[in-house]
Order: sequence, then structure tokens, then C-alpha cells
Amino acid sequence: MLIALLVSLGLAIWFYAVVLARAAIARRIRPNIEALYVGAIVNFFDALGIGSFATTTVWLKFRRMVPDRLIPPTMLVGLTPPALAESIIFLILLGVLVDPVLLFGCAIATMLGGLVGAPLVARARVWIVQLIVAIGLVLAATAYAMTNLHLFPGGGTATGLPIGPTVAAIAASFGFGILANFGVGNYAPSLVLLSLMGMDPRLCFPIMATGGSLMGVGASIRHMKIGEVDLRIVLGLAIGGIPAVLIAALVVKSMPLELLRWLVFAVVLYAAAVMFRAAMTGQQEEKADFAESSVAIS
Repeated sequence: MLIALLVSLGLAIWFYAVVLARAAIARRIRPNIEALYVGAIVNFFDALGIGSFATTTVWLKFRRMVPDRLIPPTMLVGLTPPALAESIIFLILLGVLVDPVLLFGCAIATMLGGLVGAPLVARARVWIVQLIVAIGLVLAATAYAMTNLHLFPGGGTATGLPIGPTVAAIAASFGFGILANFGVGNYAPSLVLLSLMGMDPRLCFPIMATGGSLMGVGASIRHMKIGEVDLRIVLGLAIGGIPAVLIAALVVKSMPLELLRWLVFAVVLYAAAVMFRAAMTGQQEEKADFAESSVAIS
């Protein structure tokens, strides 16, 4: 089953590359230079355990590189290639130690959730996307704080789970796949859930990475077909991120990150507050427009 997942990832890489290349060539798109640097930085630290969704969201928001509504899909499509590289590394290093049913089930469920969530975020109102992104940022900030304060569940030594918890983990992975389309990363909630169930935290990484990358490919292709992404940013994040992941995972491997997490914690919380405010303002404006249209009709 591990070989089947590696083959699936290889096919996913090829299919994703073909779709992205065709879209970029058809529109004569070149990568955004700033996004190249952002992709390299966020994915380097992602491979070391910081995460990339929250940090990328913050950068795209404050630099106004894309409209708020397009941040989640653009980010997801751009960060998928580095996630594919991560998943292959983790599968080769640790995948053989994980229960294949749990690994395969969670990966496929996350992918299916991503496919379901892609059209949802495309049709959602701007303020709803902003609100969900804000909630995701708060959750990410909480994860950073809990990691630094050593409050995350310690986990156990299990390489697999009984049938009941396995089914629950697979069902939860489907939900995490849906939320990833709104900018809520699947790594932190997956790690918490599996650790609480007794899994060895190290062995959660091939599960999280494989599910996230397969989900990313499926959802990314749908997002590119829908057309609700900024391909300049996508190309920059993807091209900059892949070598950074390889350097972090295979060369650097580990470094002290506690101070960086606290810095990211503060910035992410501030970004969440800005997103919450934008969402509330958007909701109030929508209500006011609806009231005005109702009066005009009557």
C-alpha cells in the first residue's frame, strides 16, 4: 500500500504539473518574484514544523498580493507542490512504520474532502471566506502557543489504531480536507487528534503530509479550472517552495524555532483580528445592501 501511495503521488505530481503548465502557458503567466521568496521561506520552515498556511495567509493579506477571497485557493494551489515533496520524504523515511489502513484511509479521505471543499469556497461570499480564514488563523496561533508551552498531547507509541478510532480519524480527515480550501491547514488538527488517540507523533507526519498533498492536487485542479486563483502567485510559491523543502528536510533537518513561533503567534493573531473586522464589515454592508434593495422593491 505504501508503494501504491508513492505511485499515486508520482502520478499526482505529473498531472498537477501538466495542468499548471498548460494554464500558465495559455495565459502567458510568469511567476511573481516576491512570491518566489515567500514560497522559499514559508516552505523551509514548514518542513521544520512551523507550518505554511498561516504564514502565507498573513503575507498575502498584508502585502495585498491577492484579494481576500482569493487567498485560500491561491495559497492552496501554490503550496501543493512543496507539500508533495514533503509527503514523499516522510513516506520514504517513516511511512513503512505506519498502519497502512490508517495511512491510506486518512490520505484518501483528506483528498475527497478537498474535492468537496473547492467549489464551496469558490461560491462562498467574501465575508464568509474572511471569517473562516480568521478562525483558521486563531487556531494556528493557538497551535503555535501550545507547541511552545508544551501543551500539545504527548501522544503514545502506537503505529496504528483500533477500528473505531481509525474510522473516526478517517472521518475527521475528510472534514480537514474541506477546511483546507478555506485556508485552515490540516497538519495541526491532525497531529492533535492522532496524538490524543495514542499515535506516535513522529508517525503522524506521513499521514498528514500525504493527505494534505493529495488533497492539494485534487482541490488545486478544480480551483484552476474554476479560475479563482492568481497564477502568478501560484507559480512563485511553487517554484520557490520545492527546493526550500528539500534543503530543510534533507540538509538542515532541525533548528531552534521557539522564538520564531512566538513571533509568528503575534503576527498571526493580529492578522486574524484584521480578517475578523473585514468579515464583520462585509456582513454589515451586505445586510445594508439587502435592506436597501428590499425597500426599493417594495
